[in-house]
Amino acid sequence: MAESVSRRTFLGVAGPGAAAVAGTAAFSAAAVESAAAIKIVGVACSPRKGKTTAQALRICLEAARAVDPQRIEVELIELAGLKIPAQVVAGIPLEADERDDFPDVASKLANPKVAGILVGTPVYFANMTTLCKAFIDRCGMFRKKNFALSGKVAGVVAVGGVRNGGQELVIQSVQAALFCHEMLVVGDGRPTGHFGARLWNDGSDDISRDDFGVKTAKNLGRHVAEVALARSAPAR
Repeated sequence: MAESVSRRTFLGVAGPGAAAVAGTAAFSAAAVESAAAIKIVGVACSPRKGKTTAQALRICLEAARAVDPQRIEVELIELAGLKIPAQVVAGIPLEADERDDFPDVASKLANPKVAGILVGTPVYFANMTTLCKAFIDRCGMFRKKNFALSGKVAGVVAVGGVRNGGQELVIQSVQAALFCHEMLVVGDGRPTGHFGARLWNDGSDDISRDDFGVKTAKNLGRHVAEVALARSAPAR
């Protein structure tokens, strides 16, 4: 007998059982391929580029990618230095020479591969930054486009100047906006499992010193990734 046989000949001789096995193998291969490309994006809404909010989101994103490095791609978007005019939401047109960087940010979030979004903001007087609020307000365009963010997984990161400086208040405020998009909002996972990543900048601009806060960031990134992967798995 020849050492190799065609798939058709094999299935014809081996019968329906082999056909089922081959079909399952083909389905599994297709499933792996289709699940191989999801993306998780972190949006840092701090006016200070590369500082503690960006650091916290990097921790989240690294933990997210570690869940499955072959299937998860991550990206950090920093809004520092960008112009995001909020008056557009109220129908007030831009000045002739006014720059608007939001469309470029929106195009990245609209990528079909994006399955999870992490929003990070410093805590200013127990609330989010004006940059974060402008970003959230401008994201209203996604609701108008048939709820384009619906079903995506979301998590929130807040960095405060003291250990208990309103991080949870800020997280819940951002979460409320994300709920309006029909997003699947999750908190940090076990064992810290609460509202989201809650970090403390002790004035050193080095959040790595906040052991507990770093744990919440890692758990949030992992949790967002796990839920996003579960949702991206093809139906069987």
